[in-house]
Amino acid sequence: MKITLKSRKPRNPLVIAAHFRRAGSHRPGGSALRQQAARTLRRELDQLSRPKYSP
Repeated sequence: MKITLKSRKPRNPLVIAAHFRRAGSHRPGGSALRQQAARTLRRELDQLSRPKYSP
């Protein structure tokens, strides 16, 4: 007696790759946002410390 099983529907190979990459929202992480805020603050402080006129 031979046992036969129905084959499953083939899976999408791209989904597996996405799971390994931890696919999720396309937002910058917390570290990137902190770095951007620090750069913005540094830029503003540099503009305040520059003299308004040139000799």
